[in-house]
Amino acid sequence: MRIAVLGADGRMGRALVRAVSATPRALLAVASERAGHAAVGKDAGSIAGGEPIGVVVTGDLPARDAADVWIDFTAASATETVATAAANAGVGLVVGTTGLGTHARATLDVAALRVPVVYAANYSIGINVLLQLVADAARALGSDYDLEIVETHHRAKRDAPSGTALRLAEALADATGRTLAAAARYARHGDVGPRTTSEIGIQTLRGGDVVGDHTVMFLGTGDRLEITHRASTRDTFAVGAVRAALWLEGRPPGLYDMRDVLGLGATRSSE
Repeated sequence: MRIAVLGADGRMGRALVRAVSATPRALLAVASERAGHAAVGKDAGSIAGGEPIGVVVTGDLPARDAADVWIDFTAASATETVATAAANAGVGLVVGTTGLGTHARATLDVAALRVPVVYAANYSIGINVLLQLVADAARALGSDYDLEIVETHHRAKRDAPSGTALRLAEALADATGRTLAAAARYARHGDVGPRTTSEIGIQTLRGGDVVGDHTVMFLGTGDRLEITHRASTRDTFAVGAVRAALWLEGRPPGLYDMRDVLGLGATRSSE
């Protein structure tokens, strides 16, 4: 499968270049960056920290027939443009950008009417198993246990809470019959009163070079259960994203996530 990596010189972009290059069924067909970026004109393999691979970074989105799937981990501000261009080009799209606004998210829905799109807050296989585990635990433990999420990322991460923390909160809310908008508690400061039983706490830590830590806590009277996932390298996300790209082969238009890719969720195609 011919894959285009957008944002090839970003933290995730470099990991994606390495992952595509290491995957037998995948071929890096295009590596792109925004126009004027310092990486434009350089070999994608070299900027990813490896040997030259003969793919020069361009300053434009891929041409219509240049790739079968685009992988986009760039910026929320670019998502609308990327999704519309992919739909017009008739290519599959894998999006891992977090912090999307309402319009960008809606653009993915529109693109999914025409092409297959995988959109996930986290492409780690472990995290997507964690989503299943925390939902099962919440149902089993019941309302006697308070639900809290703590996430930690590097100091340069722009959005908070992380998209993964929000997805975990959604899984907890769905499993317990709550509406996340009403249940979410993002901060506590001052005399906030006792904790309500309906709250789902989501706390954010930032610092250093932490790739991504997420802990879901089930706090009862006399005991507590904590389930933690720690990512030590971005390569784990890149491997999952490439797996998603390969999975798209032959799929009908629709909006999918990593649970679909891993066989953990129901497929949602437009047909």
